[in-house]
Amino acid sequence: MKVLITNIKELVQVRNKGENLVAGNAMKALPTIKNAYLLIDNDRIANYGIMNECSNITYDQIIDVSGKLVLPTWCDSHSHIVYAGNREQEFVDRINGLSYEEIANRGGGILNSAKMLELTDEDELFNQSIKRVKEVIKMGTGILEIKSGYGLSLESELKMLRVIKRIKTAVPIMIKATFLGAHALPFNFKNKRTAYIDHIINDMLPLIHRENLADFIDVFCEKGYFNLEDTARLLIAGKEYGLLPKIHVNQFNAFGGVALAVKHGALSVDHLEELNAADINALKGSKTIPVALPSCSFFLGIPYTPARSLMDAGLPLALATDYNPGSTPSGNMNFVVSTACIKMKMTPEEAINAATINGAYAMGCAQDYGSISIGKKANLIITKNIPSYNYLPYAFGENHIEQVLINGRIFN
Repeated sequence: MKVLITNIKELVQVRNKGENLVAGNAMKALPTIKNAYLLIDNDRIANYGIMNECSNITYDQIIDVSGKLVLPTWCDSHSHIVYAGNREQEFVDRINGLSYEEIANRGGGILNSAKMLELTDEDELFNQSIKRVKEVIKMGTGILEIKSGYGLSLESELKMLRVIKRIKTAVPIMIKATFLGAHALPFNFKNKRTAYIDHIINDMLPLIHRENLADFIDVFCEKGYFNLEDTARLLIAGKEYGLLPKIHVNQFNAFGGVALAVKHGALSVDHLEELNAADINALKGSKTIPVALPSCSFFLGIPYTPARSLMDAGLPLALATDYNPGSTPSGNMNFVVSTACIKMKMTPEEAINAATINGAYAMGCAQDYGSISIGKKANLIITKNIPSYNYLPYAFGENHIEQVLINGRIFN
């Protein structure tokens, strides 16, 4: 089926197919075509150009979007969208003065989510999670990474990853699965960190590999969680099972995790609210992309990733939601883009680049997603009638999306 979209006010993020990453000063540029058309053939972009050249095109369906913008769907490379229940009481606890670390030390935080997940059967976990996934698609997300990590036991980690696998078949978007067994130490391994790492390596990884449940391995490399030695062991073990590293690092402390991630060929380093010159130097010349999670900083009241320092050093940057019950109970990438502009002083061009093409790179999927390019998947946002793409982050409290197309079809 061929779908022709006509009278596009501005077609945003138009790039050659081989352009799969934008870095440094290049992030300031966002290529567009005004008064444009776009042709979809089945699930892929077949052609585009200015309306004056839109002639002798055969199609099965036409969509007139006069006054509206078209851009690629958001690419959310960091989420924990599969979880049970909520942690609204911890939200109130923080308002009353407790820190994230204090809540965790009282048995809250990740361990609280792990307890709720253990008590939730697979079908109920799927039902809770699929609802959230469909909601974020309607908000413009067209490719999504989902982590485990609220299981912290063999049975519960497998439960989470099996739910993610079910989600892959239940929605039309690309889903990437990440194994994050090293998210925290479970109660039954308190003060036995090495034994828990052994358990992950010897018991969890072989079964995850056998059932083909994950694409990536992740570790919460942070003081009080997993140190550099732990992280290295886990990344090496994961790679032996074909899992590419993605790492939570520098959320509260900077102590060499970024350089370690680069050494082990991590696809991305995520959080980076704390960053120093050694971290930036370690990233230079690597294929590892930094990922910022500004709505986490907003919700917890912690520093924001220093976007300007990274981009001024010639590095790329991606944006993602960190959707999770404890520190970011939102999967709204539109809010992420706005917050990046307002709080991280990114320009709209930089933020949109970070949330589309660079987000796709951070999932290893930029060859098919993240830009308006011939041959890429037709995952598109059609906006309402708005003045320009600057309006997307500017009017942060409004919903600017009229329709979302996934694989060339309107998602309802």
